[in-house]
Amino acid sequence: MANIEIDNGSGFCFGVVNAIRKAEEELAKGGTLYCLGDIVHNSREVERLERLGLVTINHEEFGRLHDAKVLLRAHGEPPETYETARRNRIEIIDATCPVVLQLQKRIKQEHNRADDPEKQIVIYGKSGHAEVLGLVGQTAGRAIVIENLEEAKQLDFHRSIRLYSQTTKSLSGFREVVDYIQAHIAPGVTFQYYDTICRQVANRIPNIREFAASHDLVFFVSGKKSSNGKMLFSECLKVNPNSHLIDSAAEIDGSLLAKARSIGVCGATSTPKWLMEEIEQALLKKM
Repeated sequence: MANIEIDNGSGFCFGVVNAIRKAEEELAKGGTLYCLGDIVHNSREVERLERLGLVTINHEEFGRLHDAKVLLRAHGEPPETYETARRNRIEIIDATCPVVLQLQKRIKQEHNRADDPEKQIVIYGKSGHAEVLGLVGQTAGRAIVIENLEEAKQLDFHRSIRLYSQTTKSLSGFREVVDYIQAHIAPGVTFQYYDTICRQVANRIPNIREFAASHDLVFFVSGKKSSNGKMLFSECLKVNPNSHLIDSAAEIDGSLLAKARSIGVCGATSTPKWLMEEIEQALLKKM
């Protein structure tokens, strides 16, 4: 029988833990609690909290609410969300991650600074991601979002650049973008960059590489919407091609188990520990 190990370094980051704790505390008080967007990019955890009474809504539904209580998840929100809440008498339970909140403040200060009206505020992140929408909102929608090096090459290198990063992006990818801009920025304009990647997330990369490399077979447990999950799973694949992304026990391919002597179960910052334990129990039943 194969040995099964759950990665102790996987599971919720501080921001997600804080958001879920606040949701559970509010739900325990009774009454209706809404959450603007999925509280975490993991459908199983969302379903668990919805069974406790959490009601997930989108921004259109939020705009129609009045005299309600709404939780803002760890990803953060643009200023317009707070203005809507004030106008509609909505009580905000703010679970924005402190790391994201600090980044929002820095970008807003940069936007309000009148040192160089032609400067480009650039965010290295996933276009349309909840956190990135909140960051762009600090600049009245003027920030430029780049997802990779190819998009960085389309920047105007004759105008000053201020580069920030979504907190959950790859550190190596960010450094690649920095190196390219430094090599191509025109004389007479300035380039300043700020490494705003969360180290609690970034430090998981070497750990998960080591974990994945130490097993014959790896099941990476993550919701399909998770940007962090996609990034960490790609790191698993780099060191162990026999890594497989699943979001539930139903997706386990039993034919993979026959030759495995050592099986690793790991996940994203949005993956609950209870779900990884559920995967472990499902594996044991299949062996």
